[in-house]
Amino acid sequence: MANESREIRRHDRLSDELGFTRTPYEDDPRRDLHLLAAIEKVAPGTPLRQAVDDVIRSHEGALIVIGDPQELAFLYSGGLKLDAPFRPQLLYELAKMDGAIVVDTAVKKLAWANVQLMPDSTIPSDETGTRHRTAERVAKQTGALVVSVSQQRETVTIFVGQARYQLDPVADVLAKTNQALATLDTYRQRLEQVLTRLTALEFQNTVVLDDVLVTLQRAEMTSRMAERIERDCIELGGEGRLIRLQLEELVGNVPAERDAIVRDYHAAGAGPEATIALEGLRALRYQELLDFDRLGELLGLSRGLNALDHAMQPRGYRVLSNVPRLPESVVRKVVADLGSLDAIVRASQRDLEAVEGVGAVRAREIREGLRRLQEHNLVDRYLQL
Repeated sequence: MANESREIRRHDRLSDELGFTRTPYEDDPRRDLHLLAAIEKVAPGTPLRQAVDDVIRSHEGALIVIGDPQELAFLYSGGLKLDAPFRPQLLYELAKMDGAIVVDTAVKKLAWANVQLMPDSTIPSDETGTRHRTAERVAKQTGALVVSVSQQRETVTIFVGQARYQLDPVADVLAKTNQALATLDTYRQRLEQVLTRLTALEFQNTVVLDDVLVTLQRAEMTSRMAERIERDCIELGGEGRLIRLQLEELVGNVPAERDAIVRDYHAAGAGPEATIALEGLRALRYQELLDFDRLGELLGLSRGLNALDHAMQPRGYRVLSNVPRLPESVVRKVVADLGSLDAIVRASQRDLEAVEGVGAVRAREIREGLRRLQEHNLVDRYLQL
């Protein structure tokens, strides 16, 4: 009972630390890859975004359809056939006419202008304005990317398939992304703490399930935050270059560490079951990440195990992946032959040389690399105290 209460308090504290209840990641429509690709086409720095910005500054509206002009032809009523090279200034001038503008899929050619679009009127739409309602129906009916610029509200809404997304002002996206970077920095620091502790326990062969689940939980949360910021960078286009550099610095090899933890501790081994577990981990809802029983199930363990008492033994994938110049194929062979990190650490030069693909030079590198990792880990733990 005491252990159960202690785990509940730990879960509540982690929930508060990681912001599970405050950050609505699951509501981000940009997780749709088709929508994300559409956003990238209208991102700052692209010719299409330049034209859209010109339309907004002139207090005009526009309806722009990006797709194969021939496949979309059944929707046309009237209009001017252009087949002119795409130029932002020309699109801006064409937007002064009432009809829609049709651009080819590669955004290289202005195909039609002043077109009245006639989508299926039975397609449901919650939009109130004529332009937005037409845009939604065209996108749902054809799968094309449709950009609707509101003249009154000066907003840009994109429709692709069933998805709808309103672009925020660049300054707002920048502000939110910088806040997210600061949060990611905090996540990364907390992850480094538990990773350092886990490594020390692995070398001591004293890991328990709680250590594994806490580290896996934080690694997954950090990865998801990084993915959110990556989507922000796509929306920012050319304005997000500096943020992208900061993101790469902060994320480092976190996704690889997370994957290695699953391969190290999955009950069925590091094969297909571990791959399925990683897919299941990424599919979990954020609140589910707080459920240690659920995380344990992903690792092939039974529900109800006492995470604070259940001993775990690493196979050695994660630690060996941190040995310099050691290919993943060799890591797999060493683990397959020796079975556990403890056995690898205790292995002699001759034992390591006997592993296919290792040899004398690489065996020395493994032994020296493991020794340095142990020393480095001791220094890191001392600095965290």
